[in-house]
Amino acid sequence: MVINAAALETVYAISNVDEMISPSMVVFKDVMLRNLDMMVRIAGDASRLRPHCKTHKMAAVTEIELSKGVVKHKAATFAECEMLAMAGVKDILLSYNLVGPNIRRAVAFKQAFPNVKFMATADHIPAIKQLGEAMTAAGLKMELLLDINPGFNRTGISPTNPHAMDTYRALVETPGVWAGGMHIYDANNYQFDLEERTAGVHATWNAAKGLQEKFETRGWPVPRIVCGGTGSFPVYAAINDPVLELSPGTTVFHDYSYAEMFPDMHFEPAVAVLTRVISHPLPDRVTFDAGHKSITPDLPMGNRLAFPDMPDAKQVLQNEEHLGIETSHAAKLSPGDHRLAFPRHVCTTTSLHDWAYVVDGGHMVGRWTISSRTREITI
Repeated sequence: MVINAAALETVYAISNVDEMISPSMVVFKDVMLRNLDMMVRIAGDASRLRPHCKTHKMAAVTEIELSKGVVKHKAATFAECEMLAMAGVKDILLSYNLVGPNIRRAVAFKQAFPNVKFMATADHIPAIKQLGEAMTAAGLKMELLLDINPGFNRTGISPTNPHAMDTYRALVETPGVWAGGMHIYDANNYQFDLEERTAGVHATWNAAKGLQEKFETRGWPVPRIVCGGTGSFPVYAAINDPVLELSPGTTVFHDYSYAEMFPDMHFEPAVAVLTRVISHPLPDRVTFDAGHKSITPDLPMGNRLAFPDMPDAKQVLQNEEHLGIETSHAAKLSPGDHRLAFPRHVCTTTSLHDWAYVVDGGHMVGRWTISSRTREITI
């Protein structure tokens, strides 16, 4: 859902905004709860979900997901895994291939949280053997999922590559590890057109199922196939298969890019950055206090945020602490006026903040700590 002016005055109103410092991240709890409920409805059952916590990185959000029956979770860093475990999650997938010091960190994590089912991904036989040796030396064993490359070409092995068989065999036969299935993040299936996206997802899924059949023919177990991201989530959700686990991430907060890219998905942006005008340097330009340190600059200039109440706003400058906007609304703005800027990439915006204000029912009611925005907590 793309936000309109009416929504700003109702859904995103904050009665005590003068109590809030800027720039600061704001979570609209009631919107987030609607997103979580929709996520469960689309999945059909909370047990099918393994959402990615990289978007929120918060124990408070994790605890709400657990209360809704979402017990399986996914992470990208050890800090996120530790946050999940501390929040009470007992089934965690670290969707990252373990190398170097992360191998000993995996041992340390299993020792620190012995009651947590802890898994990771892998696509390299020597790294699998190194992890197996470390686990065996510690008297432990760990599940690994074969990381599949569906054409995104970031990590993983193509399902048509013969090396996929050798790598899965290593998961089955290496002491200290065992085969936990497959992991697929098909960010290449983010076509704007739903029919094209659906066709792409089905092609990816069919290739994975073909590989599963080859593995199981050899007696190798494939207990799960963890699939997809936000854009492909509803398409995978329509597939009825007991091994399929759905792993949307951004749906919990939903950012402005997804709202624009996928009108077929009816999630609502639940996060904004509260910012205030600090200067009026030119007749058509105002400067806000929302620099690189509060809204991520990973997207191109001009495509990093949205001001729904200023549709002609053009981002012309962003430094560490400053955001320059040209708009026909400039004359109506004075230093001290506040606005809500909606990030187009919420996941990397979350990682810039130590905490977020929580707005519930139009009133700021407190703050949530973003405890896993760092690279490590204790492990």
